[in-house]
Amino acid sequence: MKNIIYLSLVMMVLASCQKPNKIGFINNGTIINEYQEKKDVEAKYQVKEESFRKKADSLGKAFQAEVQVTQMEAQRASQKKQQELMAGLQQKQQRLQQQMQAEQQQLTQEFQTEIDSVISTVKKFVKGYGKTNGYTYILGTTDAASTVMYGTDENDLTQTILEALNAEYKN
Repeated sequence: MKNIIYLSLVMMVLASCQKPNKIGFINNGTIINEYQEKKDVEAKYQVKEESFRKKADSLGKAFQAEVQVTQMEAQRASQKKQQELMAGLQQKQQRLQQQMQAEQQQLTQEFQTEIDSVISTVKKFVKGYGKTNGYTYILGTTDAASTVMYGTDENDLTQTILEALNAEYKN
């Protein structure tokens, strides 16, 4: 019986000597959405998207004008010539649609690549912040998928990390 008490006492002393885990958490959505680099990427692609829309509208209007001219020409032509003119318009319309679709996909892929890079930057920064400041864990949460159900305000590192991340980005 004495041995059990001594063993329990030794285990309690050893357990109390261990360094406690330092744990913090961040709101991933807030960090990503409020990070200035992400805002800059979105603004850049918003300008590119607007330019793309203007180009598409311009090409669409030019094509519509061509359609009207071709229809007027087709009214005066033979049936065989009408079919050739209409087939040519259909081919041109398909090429224009494919071109616009390809440009839209390229724009989307470029945007996604840059956003993925931003997310990678944030992850690396949080990892470095955790190591530098002695954290054992920094957990992430969002409104959609809460992995942290409760945390005290002093363990919420969202604003601290966001400010440090934006400060580093400005430099």
